[in-house]
Order: sequence, then structure tokens, then C-alpha cells
Amino acid sequence: MGAGGSDPDADPEAAVVLSLPDSLRGAFKDPLGPIETDAERLAGDVVGPLVTVGDVVTYHFERIGHTPDVAVVDGLTERDAVDDDVARTLEASDARPREATNPAATLSASILRTLRAAMEAPEPTVIDVDGEEDLVTLPAIAIAPEGASVVYGQPGEGMVHVRVDEDVRERARGLLDQMDGDRERAWELLEG
Repeated sequence: MGAGGSDPDADPEAAVVLSLPDSLRGAFKDPLGPIETDAERLAGDVVGPLVTVGDVVTYHFERIGHTPDVAVVDGLTERDAVDDDVARTLEASDARPREATNPAATLSASILRTLRAAMEAPEPTVIDVDGEEDLVTLPAIAIAPEGASVVYGQPGEGMVHVRVDEDVRERARGLLDQMDGDRERAWELLEG
């Protein structure tokens, strides 16, 4: 599992495409869907593809035998390394591993391209991020199919369940379009 920063000069794919401006940080405090603390109950509400963003969220689904279609992890939870049980459970997953580099508070070419490939893959896929995966929730919602579930962690509260529909997809796209950087390039990478 990746844990911590990255050197964008070492990997041209790690080039930052979008970055989170300070003025937009407050928009990420409010959850994009209902918060749940019981993974089994939440899994019962999942009817389409499942995308998880975060190690602990992914762990909860793996622990109950519900491997996500796409999982995005970085070896961290709230900026600390995940505990051994979480790490072992994620490493034992049957999901196909892919790697991406993504510096904190950004979306890189590497993560956007890898996310799109994972969403198109016929088998479950886990993206191991060298850097940080927090912002991947937005592009995941933006390109997930109608009816998919995107689940991410809300620190200290639980798991946020976003059922993808046109309204929430437009909200995610709107937030992405407010980020600094090359928005046109971001959409090219996400939509192919």
C-alpha cells in the first residue's frame, strides 16, 4: 500500500491536472449522501456497481465479503497508517491491483486515467495510490454509471453512501469544474 507523499518529477503521469483551491475546501465538509456506520446494512442498499474511496471503508466491505467493483486506497486513515488488520484484509482482496500516483489535495493524470480504466474493467479492481486518494470521490461520482454506489469515509462519523444519479453527478462535476488547473484535460482523461 502507498503511504504518504509522492515525487511528481519521478512520474510524468503524476503531473497535477487539478488542485483544490483554499476557497473550495469548505464545500467538502458536507457529505454528498447519507452517513451509515453499519457496512452490512449499507451493502444491502447497494444495487449497482460499488466504488469505495478510502482504506477503512473498503476494509468494511471486504470484511463482510462484498468486494467493491472499484476500490481506491492509500494505506492511510486520517493521515495515519492503517492498522495491521485493515492492511492484511485489503492485501487479501481478490481485486486486481493497479497503481496510481496522486499528490495531496490534487487530482493527477495518473489517478484520473487509472480510475477510468478501473471503472471500465470487467473484474473488481483496487487502485493503490502513492499519495492521497481523498479527492477521487468527485471524479468517481462524475463518471460512475447511473445507480452505482460511491461510498467514502466521513472522518469521525461513518461512511457516506452516494447513489449516483444525474443530480449528484452534476454536483460532482460542478465541484471539479471549480478546481484550479486544466479542467479540459481532466475531462479528456476521465472520459477517454
